[in-house]
Amino acid sequence: MDDFDAFLHTLRVWDLPELPRFDPATAPEAPLPLFREWLRAAHAAGQPEPHGMTLATTDAEGHPDVRTLMLHGADERGWHFASHATSAKGRQLAERPYAALGFYWAVQARQVRVRGPVVAAPDAEGQADLHARSTGSLAAALTGRMSDVLGSQEELARASAEAWERAQAHPDLPVPTWTRYLLAPTEVEFFQGDAQRRHVRLRYRRAGGGGWMRELLWP
Repeated sequence: MDDFDAFLHTLRVWDLPELPRFDPATAPEAPLPLFREWLRAAHAAGQPEPHGMTLATTDAEGHPDVRTLMLHGADERGWHFASHATSAKGRQLAERPYAALGFYWAVQARQVRVRGPVVAAPDAEGQADLHARSTGSLAAALTGRMSDVLGSQEELARASAEAWERAQAHPDLPVPTWTRYLLAPTEVEFFQGDAQRRHVRLRYRRAGGGGWMRELLWP
């Protein structure tokens, strides 16, 4: 075992005085209310950026890809996020419109996993989403070229400065490639960690007629 492996073995998870309890028998019929409840609870418990999530996609060859981004909404249509349609994730979703999301709230030893097909929201909704955010968000979107190869940090600094000027001068300027995506869940799993490793896992799966069936999973 090298030093790094030894270091990893010293690390502990959920070093908390008490973990919340989760009784799946009391869970609602659909996953959305429970997800909203857990995200609010994570925020109240001090979890930084509880709306941060991982997004997993696959490229045209079927190779997986993953990154961290922010949740923009969760409603009856699905879980919302946004990006340029020309970015790596945008191109992958155009080729294979199916994705998975992962939320991890360490302060409560909780995870939520979401899987399902992805569609682009109407353009007007994407633009409204962008312009409801900060000037910095608009400037970053105007800079564009997400995931393209960058020649130098100086090139980025020049493009960013120009984008900031445009964003400040024209706060309603459209960015045609900016897209709001909706992941319509077919599966949503809620994971509550347990100090004795008797973790509680509750999975919702779409049933016929658009309803949900619930099932417990072995940890």
